[in-house]
Amino acid sequence: MKKIYLALSLLLAVLLLPVSSLAFEIGARGYYWFPSLDGNLKVDEAGIEGTTIDFDKDLGIDDENYPSVEAFVGFGDHHLSLTYTEIDYSGRKELSEKIVFKGKEYKAGYIVDSSIEYTMIDFHYQYDVLDLENILAGFSLGAVFQVKYLEGDVSLKTTNTNIDEKEDFTLPIPMLGLNLHVGILADILEARIRGAAIGYSGNTIYEVMGDISWTPFPFIDIHGGYKTFVIDIDEDDVVFDYDMSGPYVALTVSF
Repeated sequence: MKKIYLALSLLLAVLLLPVSSLAFEIGARGYYWFPSLDGNLKVDEAGIEGTTIDFDKDLGIDDENYPSVEAFVGFGDHHLSLTYTEIDYSGRKELSEKIVFKGKEYKAGYIVDSSIEYTMIDFHYQYDVLDLENILAGFSLGAVFQVKYLEGDVSLKTTNTNIDEKEDFTLPIPMLGLNLHVGILADILEARIRGAAIGYSGNTIYEVMGDISWTPFPFIDIHGGYKTFVIDIDEDDVVFDYDMSGPYVALTVSF
């Protein structure tokens, strides 16, 4: 009987050896982002050229703060994550000059209610091409493939007339990038910089974020960082120049 137990123990150890030699991690991260918004939009319709509309100057859209939730898993050199964010901007302003949006004319003096609403879902896959995490000041460099999915609308409605126009958009955006991770003090104080981008036919989309994290207790990380997300596209009848940039704080729970 003892020999059977010993054989089973050895078999179990052999089977688990390949798994135990690879780092495995699973967790969740919550962000709170404080971005400033800067951008403009132009929408043509049926041959009628639209006006380039500034979000702040023309529509009175103010900055807002947004939470995000991320789930992630890592196995060896492979890392997957999925992040969900809901964006909702709104503004109200009396127009100082005429604008044209989606073929409709909004005259000077009209009071316009506007909104920019969309869901942003980010999928990341990272492969570590260089991993020196076993030394005290650990260092790793990963190649990143990211898909950013945006689905929402921009709407302009006036209280003076019954003009109420909405432009829907759905943007699946594939991007490539790098993630640099530095363990400043073993696993207690760490830094990371991650960026991904794509450019085509004069269009540019990129996202860059960097933070410092502190691990006061096992399985808990506290982050402070800065994130920039930029879209500059001219597709069909829509020109969209959009920049969200600002600091964030985050809390990670991982095992």
